[in-house]
Amino acid sequence: MSEKTLIILKPDCMKKNLAGTVLARFESAGLRIVACKMIRMTDALLREHYSHLVDKPFFGGLCDFMKECPVIVGVLQGENAIARVRELLGPTNSALAPAGTIRGDFGDKANITCNICHASDGAEAAAAEVARFFCENEIF
Repeated sequence: MSEKTLIILKPDCMKKNLAGTVLARFESAGLRIVACKMIRMTDALLREHYSHLVDKPFFGGLCDFMKECPVIVGVLQGENAIARVRELLGPTNSALAPAGTIRGDFGDKANITCNICHASDGAEAAAAEVARFFCENEIF
């Protein structure tokens, strides 16, 4: 089934100049980029996006990290896109991500926050996250 999912190329990805490499991996796996833009994350946007983490002790540090530089947000589409993107990325903790996955190859093994890319974790989250960052007329 064809579906859409949101990705965010995080500040560590941007600072390492890996945006093209990461996007190419998704495209090579047969996923299409149907929306893409560079933005600066705001406190309000981060609070909404990470609302499930607001009470966690690491929330402030996560927000500071996500505001270090502009990020790229995108929508990928393809067959089972949500699961496939998460498989291509590997586990959230880059130290546990095997070689050949995006996080295993490029993530910071010592810092779980610096894991290159956010990806929606399910259909409901994907729909909400895509709508959070893109208007309908921005998705092609």
